[in-house]
Amino acid sequence: MMLIRPIKRQDKQALLQLAAKTGTGFTSLPQNERHLTARIERILATWEGEAALSDQGYLFVLEDSATQKVVGISAIEVSIGLNDPCYDFHVGTQVHASKELGIYRQMKKLSLSNDHTGHSELCTLFLDPEYRKNKNGQLLSKSRLLFIAGFKDKFSDRIISELRGVHDQQGESPFWESLGRHFFAIDFTEADYLTGIGKKSFIAELMPKHAFYVDFLTEAAQNVIAEVLPSTLPAREILESEGMRYEGYVDIFDAGPMLEAYTKDLRIVKKSRLRQVKVGATELLGEQALLISNDQYQDFRAILGSPLIDRSNIYLTQEQAQVLSVLDGEKLRIVPLFEKENNL
Repeated sequence: MMLIRPIKRQDKQALLQLAAKTGTGFTSLPQNERHLTARIERILATWEGEAALSDQGYLFVLEDSATQKVVGISAIEVSIGLNDPCYDFHVGTQVHASKELGIYRQMKKLSLSNDHTGHSELCTLFLDPEYRKNKNGQLLSKSRLLFIAGFKDKFSDRIISELRGVHDQQGESPFWESLGRHFFAIDFTEADYLTGIGKKSFIAELMPKHAFYVDFLTEAAQNVIAEVLPSTLPAREILESEGMRYEGYVDIFDAGPMLEAYTKDLRIVKKSRLRQVKVGATELLGEQALLISNDQYQDFRAILGSPLIDRSNIYLTQEQAQVLSVLDGEKLRIVPLFEKENNL
């Protein structure tokens, strides 16, 4: 059975192995042991109630309960941009018009922005390629939203997710080559890595402070604005199915899209419900796939399953109850895995 649980210190080596597989553009999981150690400690301090708001975050791992192998990671940052500025580009419109000459033109422009300061962020979603099957990606991504549904008071009323933009197999980004290189004079992979390990001051120091026209970029760069890698498309589709939308903001390095929503409007936050546990059920299945979690803050657990449910109860096998760390009579939070099955 595949299980979502909070990060532990002993997971560090497994995460370093996952980081080695992420490839270019995965800023939030650099292959850097010191940075990863510091992040794990910051996350544990959050769960223990010892982290300041600006440092709070949550890391979850996907574990094969049969082998105890960690095969995926996902995260939530509680309030971004409070310690280090959070930068993105806003894709806006500039109008040029002359009645005398009969000219009217709308031109896209990019403006440096800190508009998402203080928002919560879904980030660091990565699943080992060997485990990209059996709805594991759905569990890894959506379980974060079930955690938010259970503990809404710990998060901002707005939530975002920045997705990887387009780059080639050599790690080169058309957007970076057309824009960023002129200001930074370093490779995209190096800028991406420096950002990932927290060295972000160079962005403020070197990025252009004034808006500039998209038409000045190469055609290749223009074509990748707000686009994602094919491997990132499933992650985008999952978030969009839960109510997140592109609202005109992109990453300053590769122009990957930023999706956003009001936290209360996310499907899982709106539609999840509590049910009382009845342990000892047989393998009889219900009619729909469910995302299931306990309602324990420090010992959060989530799985996928299709147990029988009614208006008050959820009927679990002994194995499911053990993996979720719940006893007969306790409460579980459930929601249909897919919107089309939203019938509780």
